[in-house]
Amino acid sequence: MDQNTATQEKAAALLNSGDVDGFVDTLFAPDALDHDPAPGQGPGREGYRTFFHTLTTAFPDAHLEPLVNVVDDDKIAFAYTLTGTHRGDFNGVAATGNRIEVRGLQIGRFESGQIVERWGSSDELGILQQLGAAPGPSGNIVDKVKNALSH
Repeated sequence: MDQNTATQEKAAALLNSGDVDGFVDTLFAPDALDHDPAPGQGPGREGYRTFFHTLTTAFPDAHLEPLVNVVDDDKIAFAYTLTGTHRGDFNGVAATGNRIEVRGLQIGRFESGQIVERWGSSDELGILQQLGAAPGPSGNIVDKVKNALSH
């Protein structure tokens, strides 16, 4: 359990420093199975490598901030915030210079200190909305309540 937590923390630090290859090689087993792959993501460690290189090319200052970790014998579930500035193509959207901030969830099953199975999701719709490539929500509930109370 401690080895898995240490691996996850080290991997996050590597990703935040821009070392995508170190991040992928540290965190994922060569044949790691992603139950929720990104569109076009190939299998195993190389699929993760391609995905994270694409992400960090689009958002070179990408920063993953773990918010909550839940750990058992062979799994770590965590909620996180992903931030970055859009400087390259992302899902067909040319660089906008927009700053993004989204949340995500992941569950990783570990063997020998590396993820062998992953489930999870980041708010890709939220990213596209913040890039202006998808319609945004019609207004959040807090604004609606404030408007209703002000009348």
